[in-house]
Amino acid sequence: MSIVTKSIVNADAEARYLSPGELDRIKAFVTSGERRLRVAQTLTDSRDRIVKSAGDQLFQKRPDVVSPGGNAYGQEMTATCLRDLDYYLRLITYGIVAGDVTPIEEIGLVGVREMYKSLGTPIDAVVEGVRAMKSAATGMMSGDDAAEAGSYFDYVIGAMQ
Repeated sequence: MSIVTKSIVNADAEARYLSPGELDRIKAFVTSGERRLRVAQTLTDSRDRIVKSAGDQLFQKRPDVVSPGGNAYGQEMTATCLRDLDYYLRLITYGIVAGDVTPIEEIGLVGVREMYKSLGTPIDAVVEGVRAMKSAATGMMSGDDAAEAGSYFDYVIGAMQ
């Protein structure tokens, strides 16, 4: 839910006008819209490169996950791992566009630890993959854009730990 929607829903629930602070946050949201869309476009356009780079980094750091008995062993399971990284990258773009982590939380993080645990997937390896995506993605952006994107990657990383 965007800051605009949240502000309106909260104000309406209290039968009041938007406060000056809420209006300031909405103004900041609107003003930062072009940057957020630019960041989301960069991530979208570069997703294959970001995911491949992250997978390469992850499998180099964690050869256990692609070794016999590892959760990403074999071509099919490796592809599944990369698909999951792509999924988190997509969620991150949703959050960036919304200017809020709610889409990330509601769509992709509720129950994620339990799911990976039930599948025998080492969550620390997933976190390492998201960190690698953050590194690859922010490495192709300017300082402000990288900081914007980085905070959403950090949110996913923190929620998984």
